[in-house]
Amino acid sequence: MKAFLVTGTFADPRKTQPFAIEMAAEDEAAVKEKALSTIGSRHKMKRWQINITKVEEIPADKVESQLVKYQIGA
Repeated sequence: MKAFLVTGTFADPRKTQPFAIEMAAEDEAAVKEKALSTIGSRHKMKRWQINITKVEEIPADKVESQLVKYQIGA
C-alpha cells in the first residue's frame, strides 16, 4: 500500500468547502474512488458535487494520520 494526499473541494449548500485528506491505497485510481466514497458518505454529497484537484503520493515519513501509517506499515 502507498500513502496519498487527496485535495479538492466539495459543494456545500452555503459555500465551496476545501478539503485535504490522507488515504492509503494501491494506486491513484483506487484512492480517488475511496475519497469520493468517504467524503460523499460523511457530508451527504453526490459524486458530481465533489471536485478532486490533486492526488499526490507522499513518503511514509511525511504521513500524519495514525490510521494511514498503520495501513502502509510505517
